[in-house]
Amino acid sequence: MDRILINFNAERTVATVLLNRPEKHNGVDWPMLKAMRKAQKDLAAVKTLRAIVLKGEGPSFCAGLDVKSVISDPKTAAVMYANLWLPTRNIFQSWSTGWRDLGVPVIAVIHGNCFGAGLQLALGADIRVCQPDAVLSILEAKWGLVPDMGGGALLRELLPLDVAKELTMTGRMLNGDDAKKLGLVTHVEADPQARADALIAEILSRSPDSVAASKFMLQRIWGIDQAANLTQERRWQRRLLGFKNQRISVAKHSKREAAAMPFAQRQIR
Repeated sequence: MDRILINFNAERTVATVLLNRPEKHNGVDWPMLKAMRKAQKDLAAVKTLRAIVLKGEGPSFCAGLDVKSVISDPKTAAVMYANLWLPTRNIFQSWSTGWRDLGVPVIAVIHGNCFGAGLQLALGADIRVCQPDAVLSILEAKWGLVPDMGGGALLRELLPLDVAKELTMTGRMLNGDDAKKLGLVTHVEADPQARADALIAEILSRSPDSVAASKFMLQRIWGIDQAANLTQERRWQRRLLGFKNQRISVAKHSKREAAAMPFAQRQIR
């Protein structure tokens, strides 16, 4: 089954990128990471494209990294760890920040659980439309880690430093309304797809050159030294992953506790 699906409207001006592991609440595994990077590159080549919608199939937008699939394959785990040592943006960080390279608006439509990697993906979008009862969390603290999929670099554009620290240190769960009050999401709607469609219709009435230039200009103004910020994500994650206190954090969430939780709340990122 394809991990990522891309659907176009009739004019190929709007693409919907669908995370497609509904039975796993769109938990992110290595094939999904690679498929998402390919989707970004493929869409960059579509000359008619004017807007992108990011969605999740099934009950959740994205419940985070599917840890079981990663640790069950030592080769995959080794490759993923090696990415932390790359001197430039890695595939994990491209998961979110890769959407900023495309000169069209990207809108995340959030429902269900949006944890860790899922929230970082949403942060990489230009606009986030969220259902009121969605649940969002920077969940890495639960597992003794830091967000290293672009989340740290992107949070600084949306939140005051103290709020970003609090949410990252606690892994607190937020509903859509709470997330809106803090600035994590742009809109809260019972029908987020309808709001996304309306936003796209409004943006499509503008010059595509103006839209692209506005996106890139504002990102550069707000995102000065983004590469340096991504470097810090990789550096600090390397200092945590696999060491004593991180292993203790994982041990606190034993198989017995995990078995008592819904699958989506057992994700790491």
